[in-house]
Amino acid sequence: MAALATGKLAPDFTLTATDGRTVKLQELLQKGPVVLAFFKVSCPVCQYAFPMYGRLAELHGGTGVTFLGICQNGPSEAKAFAREYGVAFPVAMDNDANHYAVSNAYGITNVPTLFYIDPKGEIKVSSVGWLKADVEEVNVLLAALVEHKPPMLWHAGEDAPAFRAG
Repeated sequence: MAALATGKLAPDFTLTATDGRTVKLQELLQKGPVVLAFFKVSCPVCQYAFPMYGRLAELHGGTGVTFLGICQNGPSEAKAFAREYGVAFPVAMDNDANHYAVSNAYGITNVPTLFYIDPKGEIKVSSVGWLKADVEEVNVLLAALVEHKPPMLWHAGEDAPAFRAG
């Protein structure tokens, strides 16, 4: 089963974040679009992608978007990953404790998998692995929320590959 495609409605979920708070997709969507990023701590492509996702979140802070990492490991591993890779946005757990219910609902077969979900719940970007073009598309969508030109994601001289398999 492949990850849910664009145009589909995002399945609702309730998960527990690393800080113990309950996270519900429908509540997040009431505030604006949501960017979901599924990962495993041992995944080398996740380790590459998450600092970039963090940069994206930082550049678009205050625009009404919510970034949420969804970790397929336990809370202590997720917290360590967030510290090591500079993930400042919330991370929730979807692991063997709940039988990967959210990952299964979203058709996750590989990580990282990134979704941009509009406030109506429609998936606008569905990206498996690292796809630079998809991250840039999310950047454009987020900039459009505040009617600004998309900020530069890549630093001068930074080599961001077009693709890395998840």
